[in-house]
Amino acid sequence: MRIGIIGGGVAGLAAAYDLTAQGHYAEVFEVAPFLGGQASTFPVGGGQLERAYHHLFVSDTAITDLIHELGLGDKLAWLESKVGLYHQGRIWDFSTPMDLLRFKPLSLWQRLRVGLWTLRLQRTADYRRFEDVTARDWISRHMGSKAYQVLFEPLLRGKFGDHYDQVSMTWLWGKVRLRVASRGKALQKERLGYPMGSFGEVIDTLAQRIQQQGGHVHTSARVNRVLLSSDNQDQSDESETATGLEVQLKDANPENREYDAVIATTPSYVFTRLVPPMPEEYQKLLTGVNYLSAVLMVLELDRPLTPKYWLNIADQDMPFVAIIEHTNMIDKSLYGGKHIVYISNYPDRNSDLYRMEPEDLLELFIPHLRKLNPAFDRSWVQHYHHHRVDGAQPIISKNYGQRIPPHRTPVNRLYLANTTQIFPEDRGTNYSIRMGRQIAQMVMNDTNPE
Repeated sequence: MRIGIIGGGVAGLAAAYDLTAQGHYAEVFEVAPFLGGQASTFPVGGGQLERAYHHLFVSDTAITDLIHELGLGDKLAWLESKVGLYHQGRIWDFSTPMDLLRFKPLSLWQRLRVGLWTLRLQRTADYRRFEDVTARDWISRHMGSKAYQVLFEPLLRGKFGDHYDQVSMTWLWGKVRLRVASRGKALQKERLGYPMGSFGEVIDTLAQRIQQQGGHVHTSARVNRVLLSSDNQDQSDESETATGLEVQLKDANPENREYDAVIATTPSYVFTRLVPPMPEEYQKLLTGVNYLSAVLMVLELDRPLTPKYWLNIADQDMPFVAIIEHTNMIDKSLYGGKHIVYISNYPDRNSDLYRMEPEDLLELFIPHLRKLNPAFDRSWVQHYHHHRVDGAQPIISKNYGQRIPPHRTPVNRLYLANTTQIFPEDRGTNYSIRMGRQIAQMVMNDTNPE
């Protein structure tokens, strides 16, 4: 069986890996000059660093199993993270339940209330209980409006911008369960995983295995459209079937390639450009989900900015939502001794922040970085890097689970696998790998039924 795969992110690569392992031919086409999508890396200080910050939670078994399967298990380290919250001009520790009890901006009763309801969330297994209520309404009603305003609204605003008050409680429920699970049964400090060769080494090894198993992986390769049975004038089937792809490899003319099945891992708004309009019901599912982009500034500093690995910003005047100081968890010797700091935002594509030039964005950030560390000086910045990731975050609104497009599209032998279909969990590398492997099995089941 021959399978064409659109997109060289981890979902597409995971699908190709499993398909080729079972003796099928899989061919991956990635439009970017690199693989990995949101988990892709670039060179920094002699090492490789993710364009967008990445780590693993203890519950991320899909990716950890694959890392071991690829023979890279000895590179995977589990390290204690240091989490903080910037509020009212101060960085508060926020790694353990005891840190919550010491958080003076909330009264003791408010802190206890947040802790008790957090525990109940962690013990609630059925996400459907939260599908028809927003996080704003649920938190305000159960934990109190002050706790919502201080702890949760900044998080929601930072992640979803002007859509913050539309976000389903299911999304926040998933976040709470994930973070608590990473602390273990005794609720000790959170431990996070990281492959010491970078996620780039995992991605490169995955691509190598695909090719060793007889598949092909192309970069700088554009897919212009999915070919359907109606493109063949000699075929008169009433129902459409995916028969191939029109592709354009680097510096080559477009060509048609035939496949028995096609898997698309693009965002939904890209997928709609590659195929004719789907039946109305499915088309609405594709166009009914909005995405936010990620804008990341990566700083190479000659000294630490803060003592925290992850610093949430609970201050709407700040022009960023989180500071992730990578080398406060990962050894800086991997990056030539540089201290690596991510500055994170999730804006709309039409926002000023998204369109701002890197130099202007850095100048905007500098006065606010001094609020986090009054000693900070522009001279600390040895180099900086600017990355935009489109389609980074689907907006998870109420009853989202009812609006997810099925992986099997209305076109026979055409499958869709993207971040809008990861639910009730939030999008992430672990879940993309899980989804890619599930799609591979689905394709094999559909084309070779027992």
